[in-house]
Amino acid sequence: MADLLNAFAIAGKAFFGFQAIFFALLAIGINVHFGYTGLLNFGQIAFAMLGGFGIAISVSQWGLNFWLGVVIGLVSAVVLALLLGLPTLRLRADYLAIVTIATAEGLRLVFRSVSATPVTGGTRGLSAFNGSFIDLAPWETQTRHRVLGTSWSGGELWVALVGWSLVALTSLLVWQLMRSPWGRVVKAIREDEDAVRALGKNVYAYKMQALVLGGIFGALGGMIYAIGTGSAIPDQYQNANTFLAYAALILGGAARVLGPVLGSMLLLFILQFADTLLRALIENGVIPEGLLSSTDVAQIRFVLVGIGLMLLLVFRPQGIFGDRREVMLDAR
Repeated sequence: MADLLNAFAIAGKAFFGFQAIFFALLAIGINVHFGYTGLLNFGQIAFAMLGGFGIAISVSQWGLNFWLGVVIGLVSAVVLALLLGLPTLRLRADYLAIVTIATAEGLRLVFRSVSATPVTGGTRGLSAFNGSFIDLAPWETQTRHRVLGTSWSGGELWVALVGWSLVALTSLLVWQLMRSPWGRVVKAIREDEDAVRALGKNVYAYKMQALVLGGIFGALGGMIYAIGTGSAIPDQYQNANTFLAYAALILGGAARVLGPVLGSMLLLFILQFADTLLRALIENGVIPEGLLSSTDVAQIRFVLVGIGLMLLLVFRPQGIFGDRREVMLDAR
């Protein structure tokens, strides 16, 4: 019983922690791309990497102001979206998918290369760039606080407060946009872009706008992740994170404003709960070491989540909070 309560407490911290914020912002951007517009972006993590390194390089390498680093990160994400969209958005959806996933992996390899080490720090990355942001906290950042049975530093609480405020603002923006004429057009593009084109709308321009907007949300997620960890390392931004964000979107429900947010929180809760509980059961001998070792837990929890997502897609393809009428499985 104690192990179960401890697993719930630790998972509760993950439920509200900066990693949940990171995946929520990534998934909100993917929701704009895939859920509302029908764009298959498999390289959302590239925007996050530019956001995180935009701050890290600006502050620790160039000695610039933190907020100027935020602007640089956002501008970099906009430029990347334009570069990705210009050659692909007039073509089928699979071309964008191929280009985005290749670009994300290519950027990671470039950032961790020896030639980029003077700027990005190479495989070791960069650190000591979030101090000015943490110093803005209205309370003592080194003091430990007990919240939901777990220990949080003042800095962690400050990052969580700012991060969830950012998630709320981006969700509100998406809600307002999708109720506007612009939102009705992009949802129509998702359903049948030829019909929208026949009505005289510039489909290419709307797709580009959606790609840029979702990329900006991804960059904000990368910034929160870099600030939360206090470091920016290229290998933190692997393509697997994009697919975890897709998993969160599927779990919560695509084309729903709060679907990616609740899905990300649930995904992080499930992963952390499974990890903590399985390790505790192994340590107490409930699960024999020969059947499952502690080193296997990190992989097994993803297997369990994968099986759960498969069952969800079979019995409720619209996700927990989704609407079947909004599900778009035939990308064009």
